[in-house]
Amino acid sequence: MRIRIVGVAFVATALAGCAVGPNFERPAAPAVQSYTATRIDKTTAAPVHGGTAQHLATGQEIPEQWWKAFHSQALNQWIAAALAHNPNVDAAKATLQQAQENVYAQRGAYFPNVSLGLSASRERDATGTLSPTAANGESYLNLRTAQVVVGFAPDVFGGNRRAVESAQAQAGNQRYALIATRLTLASNVAAGAIELAALRGQIHATQDMVASQTSLLKLMQIQFDAGAIAQAAVIAQQAALAQTQSQLPPLQKQLEQQRDALAALTGIFPAQWQDEKFALSDLALPADLPLSLPSQLVRQRPDVLAAEASLHAASAQVGVAEAARFPQFTLDANYGSTATRTADLFKSGNILWNVAGGLTQPIFDAGTLKHRQRAAEAAYAQADAQYRSTVLGAFQNVADTLHALDQDARTLKLAVVAEKSAAESLAIARKQTALGDTSIVAVLQAEQVLQQTRLARIQAQAARFADTVALYQALGGGWSQSAD
Repeated sequence: MRIRIVGVAFVATALAGCAVGPNFERPAAPAVQSYTATRIDKTTAAPVHGGTAQHLATGQEIPEQWWKAFHSQALNQWIAAALAHNPNVDAAKATLQQAQENVYAQRGAYFPNVSLGLSASRERDATGTLSPTAANGESYLNLRTAQVVVGFAPDVFGGNRRAVESAQAQAGNQRYALIATRLTLASNVAAGAIELAALRGQIHATQDMVASQTSLLKLMQIQFDAGAIAQAAVIAQQAALAQTQSQLPPLQKQLEQQRDALAALTGIFPAQWQDEKFALSDLALPADLPLSLPSQLVRQRPDVLAAEASLHAASAQVGVAEAARFPQFTLDANYGSTATRTADLFKSGNILWNVAGGLTQPIFDAGTLKHRQRAAEAAYAQADAQYRSTVLGAFQNVADTLHALDQDARTLKLAVVAEKSAAESLAIARKQTALGDTSIVAVLQAEQVLQQTRLARIQAQAARFADTVALYQALGGGWSQSAD
């Protein structure tokens, strides 16, 4: 009998080399040669007055700490603080650790389970019609038992191996989720810093316009007192000044809220934020921008790799569900001793042991296992569709960013020209007004145009920086260069 059991165990172990279910194959990269349907210039237009032109370097690797390309010490410190202290990163790390521990736990099924049992009891036998069980004829006895129990379920059809494979893929998904969290956090801090600088620039521009309009109003008041101009001109200038001043509170509100947002991203409370006079001039626009080949994008974007890991996990779950429909083998062994006295444990006459093997084959379950397998196959189809959707979104993201960068340079170039022309127009209008050659209305109109063009130029500058950040993020952020 023991030889048969050993034979069953040997056969079960030999069969354990195979695993039912599909073997996962990594999806191929999309067969496209470019990100956009229209041609994107490799070098963007350079703004006037020595502005920076950006060059797209196809195939160039993305630096791991890509934000250092902006050459801002403040930005570097903020991102470092965010990566070290933001709670979302800590949560993603804990989730990854949880997934890894689940892998280790699932691997435990590869090995036998060994347990030690100790028990003690006091009993009284019925002495009327039944004979006492103790050898000495006593109706009262103390019984002590010590035993080692070993159980093992050979993974004959690979159900556990598929479960481990699925757990490993889920851990991979969480690893890429952590990378994506770090990339998104760094991008959000960079974009927030740019927005903060842009708001501060708009506030300064508006304050300069307020100061200019206030000086003009004082001059006009003197002219009115002297009878040189009508009161209507003074009132019109007062209205223009008030309108410009009214633009400051909304800008200031946005600035304060942006500070609070940056504080939260860096893991501190708003009251702990140490304000720095961060301006767009503190940032250097990267002249060379890396542009990954389309075939490389799906191997660099953490969200795409996370979707691929989910697809792998779903594929392995199909194998788990299929293996459940095949016979399940078990091997059990028990060795121990029982005695009425502790000192008699493990004497030759008190030893007990057993070895057993089992096989369970589902016969009728009303289709439960079959439908579970079909459900797993449907989950795989869902994961496949989600993966393809993520890939499409990634390519769209890169294409949108490339279009934005292409237009940002043109927009900034025109904005700089418009601001310069508006400033010259205002200066001419003021001289003509002082000489009495034109009305104050022309000055008011020139002031409004200058205000609008100045704000538009600042916004165009900020957009160019922000879309540069967006390109680094869209291409995956260079995490693959990290040794960790």
